[in-house]
Amino acid sequence: MHHTVEVTRLSFAYPDGHQALRDVTLSIAPGEKVALLGPNGAGKSTLILHLNGILKTQTGSVCVAGLDVNQKNLGRVRAAVGLVFQNPDDQLFSPTVFDDVAFGPIYQGLKEADVRSRVDEALAAVRMTDYRRRVSHHLSTGEKKRIAIATVLSMRPEILVLDEPTAGLDPRARRSLINLIRELPQTMLVATHDIRMVMELFERSVIMDGGQVVADGPSTQILADAALLDAHGLEVY
Repeated sequence: MHHTVEVTRLSFAYPDGHQALRDVTLSIAPGEKVALLGPNGAGKSTLILHLNGILKTQTGSVCVAGLDVNQKNLGRVRAAVGLVFQNPDDQLFSPTVFDDVAFGPIYQGLKEADVRSRVDEALAAVRMTDYRRRVSHHLSTGEKKRIAIATVLSMRPEILVLDEPTAGLDPRARRSLINLIRELPQTMLVATHDIRMVMELFERSVIMDGGQVVADGPSTQILADAALLDAHGLEVY
């Protein structure tokens, strides 16, 4: 079976010597939506940053959408893997929402008419069509998170990788973001502390701790294992 994400024996140390990943192996099949759980410092963000080549592979291999993640494939990898950071202000830097969402397609060299249709399509997908002329940094956190997702949807990615999508949202914004994530068709890996969202949306959960995958299986099974969750600093609340 062709896996959309194939991480094989990936290890990574930061320049200060901190070993962030140890022999991580993970496969995600096309269309699968997977939750990535674990305490802060478990290696979740480090793993995510390997999936579109922001961090360079040191030991092991990473393959996404049939492409090896390496310098030669970087442009294609970044179009295939839409990475949405925890803080939307890291993603939004243009004068208007339209400019933010158009950035990727323009960078890819698409014609103006194609850029416009990509922006329309991406904003419609996150239900923010009326916001195209708005100034990104004047929006609420929930609105910014939706626009940040639109900035990667405009590249028509096969895979969406979201880092703590519901962090910092009030209950209403959280609910509308969960409904949005449910509707999106892409293969997904979502790092989160929001266990209630995992129960609702993700059939499979992977727990990381100390740079390793310590559990991988059906969410119902993993989230029912109180001893496992407790051992890795996770709480069902």
